[in-house]
Amino acid sequence: MAKLISKTYGEAIFELAVSENKTDIFMEEIQMILQVLDENPQFAEIMNHPKIMKEEKLQVVAEVFKGRVSDELTGFISLIVTKDRYSSIKEILNYFLDQVKSLKGIGVAYVTSAIPLREEQCKAIEEKLLATAGFKTMEMHYSVDEKLIGGLVIRIGDRVVDSSIATKLGTLERQLLKIQLNN
Repeated sequence: MAKLISKTYGEAIFELAVSENKTDIFMEEIQMILQVLDENPQFAEIMNHPKIMKEEKLQVVAEVFKGRVSDELTGFISLIVTKDRYSSIKEILNYFLDQVKSLKGIGVAYVTSAIPLREEQCKAIEEKLLATAGFKTMEMHYSVDEKLIGGLVIRIGDRVVDSSIATKLGTLERQLLKIQLNN
């Protein structure tokens, strides 16, 4: 259900941005809104509190966002509050960002390694992904997970390439157990 909500509302704001040629403006403003929401969890508590009237929540939205983001986005957030969908706001806004990135040919990759990668390694990974994934640019996110032992796990959308030693050892272990069971 949450995915349907984020898709429906995210698609609506995306279509508005495209039709009014404001994708870049909305993208910047939505990134700023998400940052504000992440830095102020008490804002979500107010917006989700059942005893605070909708009118008061709408007033808070106007006070916080009016003049800081476009009127369209302030109105959109007000609509989300009015329709009792505030609990899905981050998913809605992230859906919008994903749609804009797709439109612009921006790929988002999450690379996990066992040790921190050097800058030239990061650059080589990004170049290889650009050459193979068909994107114009890449937005790279790197993290370290020592449990991988070695190798990389790369995720782009729903696609995952796992060349980690931990996964290879797990696969080898399962194959050896199958051989033992068959004998």
